[in-house]
Amino acid sequence: MKVLFVSNDPTIFDANSATRARMRSYAAEIGSLRHGGGELHIVSLAPQGAVEGQEGALFLHPIQALKLFRVYALRRVAREIILAHGIEVVSGQDPFEHGLAALQATEGTSAKLHIQVHTDFLSPWFVRRGNWRSPQVRMPFLNRMRCRIADRVLPRAHGIRVVSERIKESLIARYGSRPSEIGAQSHGACISEPTVIPVMVDANAPEPARLPAHPAFTFSLIAVGRLEPEKRIEDILAALSLVRSHYPMVGLVIVGEGRERKGLERFARSLELADKVIFLGNRPDARALMTSANAFIQASAYEGYGRTLVEAALAKVPIITTDVGIVGEVFRGFHDVLSVPVADPTALSLAIVGLIEDNTARRDLALHAEETARTHLTAVGDIPARIAEDLARLVA
Repeated sequence: MKVLFVSNDPTIFDANSATRARMRSYAAEIGSLRHGGGELHIVSLAPQGAVEGQEGALFLHPIQALKLFRVYALRRVAREIILAHGIEVVSGQDPFEHGLAALQATEGTSAKLHIQVHTDFLSPWFVRRGNWRSPQVRMPFLNRMRCRIADRVLPRAHGIRVVSERIKESLIARYGSRPSEIGAQSHGACISEPTVIPVMVDANAPEPARLPAHPAFTFSLIAVGRLEPEKRIEDILAALSLVRSHYPMVGLVIVGEGRERKGLERFARSLELADKVIFLGNRPDARALMTSANAFIQASAYEGYGRTLVEAALAKVPIITTDVGIVGEVFRGFHDVLSVPVADPTALSLAIVGLIEDNTARRDLALHAEETARTHLTAVGDIPARIAEDLARLVA
């Protein structure tokens, strides 16, 4: 079987990245399906200087293009690869720009269209800025257009992979129990419903790493992730502002980088939290740092899966999170994690206070979450093999 991924992750071209390691494992499984004759090709926007390359059954095709012309460039190169290499399945790594490029590249060919959905784009918070209880967050206007693109792409897919039951249920609610029947006559779609295959997470917890010295606080919350609007770090800062007058020992360590960093730093200063918040930027030892925190906190507006929740559970740290991703599906509220509504800093603050005041809750939540995470990772099985099988069934 020959597969093409239309990707949205330029770190694939970094030979030492975690993404590249996952692609190697996918390629190995695809290559083994037909006595070593399978191939995985990946086309993606790439850093300057990236060149085409091959590692066993993995073939890399970098492109450089302005954002405005991304779909056109991906579609053109993807179509060339389909025709030159006899690609049987093309998988778009989202149902938006990359899914549209994959759809257009397969038109007029025998290649099957497969779409991956890693984002809960049907959540109302995909476009919503906030409410009266929370700060207003600038959500990209493009998200509204992406919903329309997904409405065009997903019904024409022969196969759909989602990373959580939450996303699967939302797709079925929007498109029906057979979402790919819409437009089936024009594109031959026939897959009955999305396949749930979670995200790969390394079950091996790293050696602990110390958090930076922070003399202004002794109870450390840690948030890990991209500093983008959908992560709603503003809500965590607002919650910390509510807590600090009665619990001055509490502070926040933020691990990650993104477009919102400068705005978040300004917001922290406006709340007089400059000495209570540490921005560490990107850190390769983020998982190790979690083990030294008193609690992990996440305020995301939406998540497809929630890899950092699993990583925090494996780090044996109690978790405060909004009700997103695999919360409710894997982690149970008030048994494994403290779960609160999206865009509710007051609820976040109450959860923080609960963990400060209740040592038993901190201990029990961490123990339960770790056990749940390990049970979950065992149950999902060999993800590269499952992905290869999900793709192979389209050409069986």
